[in-house]
Amino acid sequence: MTAYVTQIRPSADKTAISLSLLCALHCLATPVLITVLPSAIALRLENEIFHLWMLIAVVPISLFALTLGCREHRNLGVAGAGTIGIALMCGAIILGDDILGPFGERALTLLGAGLVTGSHVRNFIICRQSKICDC
Repeated sequence: MTAYVTQIRPSADKTAISLSLLCALHCLATPVLITVLPSAIALRLENEIFHLWMLIAVVPISLFALTLGCREHRNLGVAGAGTIGIALMCGAIILGDDILGPFGERALTLLGAGLVTGSHVRNFIICRQSKICDC
């Protein structure tokens, strides 16, 4: 594996962790913000387009980092947990508020974001401990 790729993978893990946490924070904070500050509804934070853009950002970065990490450390559990997390986040977008209801959509998104975040943290730690990774 080229040195450039092994240098960029840790940054991809960190970016995917940040985006997943931002997604989870959005799911948790938006209802509270709108309740406490009703004028915040004008920001349209509850809009589904935010979820779609977050997913568009999270999926390629996650797949990139997890694929590279899995090539280095061969731990398929890390990639599997990340893939399940991405699938749950996609499911929350596809099924949406209409089918799942607001609680179900948030729960699915938070569970998916948690799995994605956890898999990237684990990926980063395993690669860092690995002798073949210079991150």
